Amino acid sequence: MLIVEDVHKSFVTAQGALPVLRGVGLQLARASSLALMGESGSGKSTLLHVVAGLERPDSGRILIDGQPLHGRSEAELARWRREGIGLVFQQYNLISSLTVAGNLAFQARLAGRHDPAWVTQLAERLGLAELLQRYPEQLSGGQQQRVAIGRALAGRPALVLADEPTGSLDEASSEAVLTLLLELVGEAGSSLLMVTHSARLAARLDHCLCLQHGRVQG
Repeated sequence: MLIVEDVHKSFVTAQGALPVLRGVGLQLARASSLALMGESGSGKSTLLHVVAGLERPDSGRILIDGQPLHGRSEAELARWRREGIGLVFQQYNLISSLTVAGNLAFQARLAGRHDPAWVTQLAERLGLAELLQRYPEQLSGGQQQRVAIGRALAGRPALVLADEPTGSLDEASSEAVLTLLLELVGEAGSSLLMVTHSARLAARLDHCLCLQHGRVQG
């Protein structure tokens, strides 16, 4: 459902253009998972931002179910982020003024696909059922990460983009959170593109690619 073809992306710096993506290509089938590995600065997060429509590529193509992402207006890209994808970042990015229940339902309501039964199931599976009336500041880091995962999946998006979703957790917590993420992504019928530094976690996904200096290796 996702095809990335020869994508290039540079950023302007005081020293001139800094190439970050240098002809990246990949494919992700529907309801499958792909891990992106690579050293810091290899372009992993930038690629996720380009797929999310948060950054525009300098050249190349991104196709979603055969339809190009490039050339869409800012409003159309905002709709893609609202309705087509779920985002999970290491920083959580929860809305501080909303309770756990409000955060879980937020993305699904924006997408017009709020399903209270599915949100209730997510809360139970993620161990959040007793925390629904708490606010993010009242949660541990691990609990906040589970809320972020639930929010991303509440609208059953076609694609989940996860940038180091367990990066701030210890090894045991990382394994548990990834297990839940993979199970729930499967139940939602979503595809998963996940950035990780951990070869151990990457091995649990269907496929793995490594970025080095903005290029796919191997």
